Amino acid sequence: MGKDSTVVTVISKIPQEQAKREACLVVINGADLGKKYVLGQAHTVIGRSSKVDIQIDEESISRSHATIENYGDKIVARDLQSTNGTYVNDVAISERPLMDGDQIKIGRTIFKFLSGSNVEAQYHDEIYRLTTTDGLTQVYNKRFLLKEMEREMSRSLRYDRELSLIMCDIDHFKPINDTYGHLAGDHILRQLAKRIREHIRRDDIVARYGGEEFALVLPEVDKHKAGQMAEKLRKIISDQPFIFDNITIPITLSMGISDLEEYKKVVPNSSESDVNPFAFIKLSDDRLYQAKQSGRNRIVIG
Repeated sequence: MGKDSTVVTVISKIPQEQAKREACLVVINGADLGKKYVLGQAHTVIGRSSKVDIQIDEESISRSHATIENYGDKIVARDLQSTNGTYVNDVAISERPLMDGDQIKIGRTIFKFLSGSNVEAQYHDEIYRLTTTDGLTQVYNKRFLLKEMEREMSRSLRYDRELSLIMCDIDHFKPINDTYGHLAGDHILRQLAKRIREHIRRDDIVARYGGEEFALVLPEVDKHKAGQMAEKLRKIISDQPFIFDNITIPITLSMGISDLEEYKKVVPNSSESDVNPFAFIKLSDDRLYQAKQSGRNRIVIG
């Protein structure tokens, strides 16, 4: 019995040691995208100073900004009284135990916390996800958008189905960044993407095309129905101001819309095996430009 008890005691300690050794942070938004930091030591300090364990060279980050405390059986994120705060899952924290998959935002850099029995597999899964997802907004990235547009355009041409594309852009985004700071701008981008995701269909595709510009691909929808969806989104965004650090920031969107029927006129010899997503994007982008030029906070449909 004594021998059996000894064996059970040793086994019970292994998961704690593995958790302590294998837990890590992965950069999902920032200059070192995809970089992994193993949390094997008791204290991992994050900040702007060259003396910390994880250095991030951003003006919005304090010299010693936050620390990740590894207690073996649990891992805790702690803010070190930083100027701009530490956020876990978009909530400002002073101290908080981390759960697998939590996102830690420090300045403009976002880490994803991974723990468990097979962190290496999780890490490689995360790297794969980063190839298709925008780290800041968590919607699809431009690379994935172009690939999916090719697939949807080919399918729609093959079966003679409807397909629409909405390009949308935040109005006066640079002055917002200049007035409220880049952290506020990042918050608006994340929340805008979240609102859009909540009000589109499961089969629709939303992606960050670049900067403050987003694209929505709508299968089985003509441009007039796409216009109705765009108007719904435009109103939701304009009627519900964004709040960052107790500051209310009004936001509006300009949008341009085109559909596959227009694309076929612009590229008359297009076939299901030879599509040009950039030509389709240009149609909607030109309408977006018209919406901007004619006063913003509006939709232009060809």
